[in-house]
Amino acid sequence: MKKSGLSALRAPAAPSRPLRRRLTGWAFVLPFTVPFLLAVVAPILYTLGLSLFRERLIGGVSFVGLDNYQDQLNDPRFWSAVTRVGLYLLVQVPLMMLLALAAALALDSARLYAPTVFRLGLFLPYAVPGVVATLLWGYIYGAQFGLVGDVRQYLGIDLPDPLSSALILPSIGNIVLWLYVGYNMLVFYAALKAVPAEIFEAAKLDGARTWHVIAHIKLPAIRSTLAVTTMFSVIGGFQLFNEPNILRGLVPNVISTDFTPNMYAYSLSFNGQQYNAAATVAVIMGVVTGLFAFVVQRRGMRGAA
Repeated sequence: MKKSGLSALRAPAAPSRPLRRRLTGWAFVLPFTVPFLLAVVAPILYTLGLSLFRERLIGGVSFVGLDNYQDQLNDPRFWSAVTRVGLYLLVQVPLMMLLALAAALALDSARLYAPTVFRLGLFLPYAVPGVVATLLWGYIYGAQFGLVGDVRQYLGIDLPDPLSSALILPSIGNIVLWLYVGYNMLVFYAALKAVPAEIFEAAKLDGARTWHVIAHIKLPAIRSTLAVTTMFSVIGGFQLFNEPNILRGLVPNVISTDFTPNMYAYSLSFNGQQYNAAATVAVIMGVVTGLFAFVVQRRGMRGAA
């Protein structure tokens, strides 16, 4: 009876353990949660708030609801920028994935001469800052002062102008390829190295040729990696800003302030002081980028499953 009485007195103290566990869990999560809320959630909410207001000449800032979104969706400059980036992604992303995958497969084949030099040579451009790389290629492209101009002058070869309106988008794509092919190559190469070697040995014993091994073993094994790298490439393509913005100083008549959606939003905000319109463009492009990235990742992961 005494023991049961003592146990009855101690029984209410049991619920404190789950509470202590929850507090311990929050203590571990808190160092990440606070910066995440301040650096990610708060700016998104602030941008959403800005997009719902408009500053008028008379009356100051007023709530307009979705009027800013309607204005931007009816603006031909916005759609011109989106179309241009869409064409850029349609060519640049598949080409980048193809080149990076080919380089990774070449490294993984163990038949490449001087693989370390090859790997370092492709990856080295990634170590160059994007601004420096764009300036470098901008002066190479120069028809009056760069490599193209020197070839025309000294060799008498009439080369096309890479900074012309017809070639400026492929020229920007070339800069991005030069910067990021080596990075994607290393990602693919690491994924290939994670595939068990016994699978390749069994395929060779069965008489499988190199192309059969690539098509039926290597590519399916890294399908999820392909999906993730493609997703990040799509996101990076929609965020295209540095390269055209820097090249604009060389050819301001070819690259306008609304060349890409990010440049358009930047121009609205810092040149036109139209912060609400810039926030609207940012929200629209954030939603579009998120949807495209989700579709790419979902299809890639479904194939991997």
